[in-house]
Amino acid sequence: MREPISNRRRRRLPRFGTALAMLLALAAYLTFQYVSGGTGAPRCTVVSDRGDSAPHEYEFTAEQAVNAATISVVGTNRGMPERAVTIALATALQESGLRNIDHGDRDSLGLFQQRPSQGWGTQTQVMDPAYAAGEFYKHLAKVPDYSELPLTVAAQRVQRSGFPDAYAKHETDATLLAAALTGRAAGTLTCEGRPEMRTGDMRPGGPDAVRAALVRDFGQDMFQGAGAERKLKPGAGATPSDASTGAGGPASPRTVVIPVPDGPAARSGERQRGWGLAHWAVANASALRIKRVSYAGWAWTAGNTRSEWRAEASGSRNSTGEVRIVTGR
Repeated sequence: MREPISNRRRRRLPRFGTALAMLLALAAYLTFQYVSGGTGAPRCTVVSDRGDSAPHEYEFTAEQAVNAATISVVGTNRGMPERAVTIALATALQESGLRNIDHGDRDSLGLFQQRPSQGWGTQTQVMDPAYAAGEFYKHLAKVPDYSELPLTVAAQRVQRSGFPDAYAKHETDATLLAAALTGRAAGTLTCEGRPEMRTGDMRPGGPDAVRAALVRDFGQDMFQGAGAERKLKPGAGATPSDASTGAGGPASPRTVVIPVPDGPAARSGERQRGWGLAHWAVANASALRIKRVSYAGWAWTAGNTRSEWRAEASGSRNSTGEVRIVTGR
């Protein structure tokens, strides 16, 4: 006698429920991996300023740190206030998770999911983080009194998103990032500093890579005006511990000295501009193989006790005119 169909169906239900639970668990895991960048990805952390009455911490990947630093630098170079940088960072967190992705809704691309068909630029342009950030700020600057608007309203005036309220949930994290990357909150951004290993990733490190990244984000004119062309030569002020010996040759310095720029776009004081540069270097540490960053008597060392900023000798505390970067071999 055959088993009733109803009994067979009842036996299938637990198996179906188990399969569904496994699929949901897999989806949750893949979502976490996308948002976090994977458990093996180098990590960065930004924390509240020491005087903040409501402490907060945000953890993100080295890839996200590079993009966040570029967004901040582009805004600072344009003379935009910190509030504009916060709005831009919150927007990129919502639109792409601070990743320069090559896909999206319809023809949306890049950090801000800008659409070439809507006049944001060519596909190549909107996939350039510096260009994309510049376009965002250009449109934001046209929004009347954007600094006084709620963040989600200001962002929506630029983005015209189908989810206009979504930007608000990123405001706290974006505020922390903006405070650190503009240099207002000193010593609040740290990274592990280890290289992010990816298939086919053969990006070089060293002083040349650091200088190229500086020109990419800050622009050559800005550094020439600050006398950077002379000071950015490898080895300026390098000590023996900052050098590696080449085969059959003299010591080859690995230190890049960046003068703290002063110009029309530099609204803040020297110390804040210096900390903005120092945090930029730490954010780019994994990509550029940076081992050490020092500024105003404080130093960050890759992989050293959560890569926290530590006080140097008291004699260097007044050195706010330059940021020193020591690169890997």
